[in-house]
Amino acid sequence: MTNYLGTPDYAHGTPARTGVLLVNLGTPDEPTTSAVRRYLAEFLWDPRVIEQPRALWWLILHGIILRTRPAKSAHAYQKVWTPAGSPLLVESRALTDGLAAKLRDRFGDRVRVELAMSYGNPSITNALERLRAANVQRLLLLPMYPQYSSTTTASIFERVTTELGRWRWIPELRMVNQYWEDEAYIAAVADSIEAHWQTQGRKHLLFSFHSIPKRYFLAGDPYHCFCQGTARAVAERLGLAAGEWSIGFQSRFGREEWLRPYVDLLLHEYAHAGPKQVTVVCPGFAADCLETIEEINMQNREAFLSHGGEAFDYVPCLNSSPAHVALYERIVLTHARGWPEIEGRDDSAALPKSRERALALGATN
Repeated sequence: MTNYLGTPDYAHGTPARTGVLLVNLGTPDEPTTSAVRRYLAEFLWDPRVIEQPRALWWLILHGIILRTRPAKSAHAYQKVWTPAGSPLLVESRALTDGLAAKLRDRFGDRVRVELAMSYGNPSITNALERLRAANVQRLLLLPMYPQYSSTTTASIFERVTTELGRWRWIPELRMVNQYWEDEAYIAAVADSIEAHWQTQGRKHLLFSFHSIPKRYFLAGDPYHCFCQGTARAVAERLGLAAGEWSIGFQSRFGREEWLRPYVDLLLHEYAHAGPKQVTVVCPGFAADCLETIEEINMQNREAFLSHGGEAFDYVPCLNSSPAHVALYERIVLTHARGWPEIEGRDDSAALPKSRERALALGATN
């Protein structure tokens, strides 16, 4: 017998709420080998991330990768860890808090905002449980990925709906599929680059996006097209000519071909043949993390400058900036349109009568 999560203590007449669930990738709980191993075991076992026969991949993951990679990754995490914790979690929480404050100013207690990570903590299960306890009957799912991919946004959808499938009373659900061409997003990224250039000077602009295996793209994943679209839109807003910007893909692993050109090889080429002064921005990441801080602004910076590059600038992610908070507020208002908590319809006067009717029909609460 299936034991669905119910609400036995539900009181008729309790005000309904709209919930907003922000979901980012995840991070280990601490920069140690054991914590990184737990995190990677969950992350790399996701079939949306690694599309390989399960039995074969289990042997590779547990027989090779989880025996060697955690110690190396833990060392990298130690380089970027802050007194407050993982940069990705710190900035994601600050962004969530900023959005919650904006929505609270607009809607009072009618809208609740929670943060979850696909892998690690805070978990999707726990975040959804907090929303369920708050009587959220309408839920907006906001994956923190501007460019949709099966490896990220689709994975979040599956994890959230799997968890909701355990509930007896499932809320109305909407999901933000992507926002790679949202005018406010493009403006926020472009403005952050322009502000950086005002102090550091203009250089060749390199857009760096997380890569995915090429076969995912050939199978129909639109991620590559969305990355190209974002880069073009930002470059156009900045008034850049064709030769003043380029695009590359980072963070590949394994032996198969991923989306090209590879950022590390591109920067190696630039260091030798030019352009020898570059500004790198990573607009596919909502918050700075291991891949942007350690991989791009440490590893690739050092490699570029040591092989003949003259100047390397990195533009931070939007993180918890006011522009990012405003963007997410705009997204929520757009996608939650029509819901009573968003439209300002006050049903509180009808709640006592609703409760009276329920009690008359035999309800105990």
